[in-house]
Amino acid sequence: MAGMLYLVPTPIGNLGDISQRCRETLEQADFIAAEDTRVSLKLLNHLGIKKSLVSYYEHNKAFKGEKIVARILAGETCALVSDAGSPAISDPGEDLVRLCHDAGITVCAIPGPCAVITALSISGQATGRFCFEGFLSTAKKSRREHLEALKTEQRTMIFYEAPHKLLNTLEDMAAAFGADRSISLCRELTKLHEEVVRTTLGEAVAKYTAEAPKGEFVLVVAGAPETKKEAATAEDAAARVSRLMEEGLSRKDAVKQTAAELDLPRNVVYSAALQEE
Repeated sequence: MAGMLYLVPTPIGNLGDISQRCRETLEQADFIAAEDTRVSLKLLNHLGIKKSLVSYYEHNKAFKGEKIVARILAGETCALVSDAGSPAISDPGEDLVRLCHDAGITVCAIPGPCAVITALSISGQATGRFCFEGFLSTAKKSRREHLEALKTEQRTMIFYEAPHKLLNTLEDMAAAFGADRSISLCRELTKLHEEVVRTTLGEAVAKYTAEAPKGEFVLVVAGAPETKKEAATAEDAAARVSRLMEEGLSRKDAVKQTAAELDLPRNVVYSAALQEE
């Protein structure tokens, strides 16, 4: 009988955030696959758990992934953890989850700490619609192309960034999105020196040019403002009705469709169409 893969989130800073269910899953698993076994060993020691650890990270995932899947298919249960937060989110665990699905293995995700949601919730930015963009490329050209592609993105955007790359990223964001775009820089989440700086991209560049950034950052950037469509005119309506009738629609259906497309009252569209005859 095949085992299972459990995705076990680990604290992003405060060890008190580990849940009872996460603790029990780690205790009951046959083995634990860890992004960095040294980091995970510290957590297990803190919890008083002794368990077999295997490394699973970006540069060995192709080789180790198959071995982990084979062990699960043989009946063992594996708990996958990352260094911090939810595994498989901007993390090589994504590939292991895919391998397990392909092999017909059940994957169970346990809710818990996640820097994306933690940062978004305290950012002061719009939370109704958002997109997670992970880590930007270290290559300047790729990073700028990535940001340029997001220039018109209207959802709130969330990025991870390391302190030594922060200033370059902020400069490129200001160039792509405009210096007045709002950003919340969330630093050292759940830790003693947790901080949220809500400012503009231009002001953020100035701040971190003057002082060296410290700690890991989650950047929550406001989306592009919604572009307002120009109001359609009677002439626009008449022309659209005419085209639709040429395509075979009846006047009634052409007026109805045009009114919906141009967001105009049906009687206005009908009058405009008549005046064009």
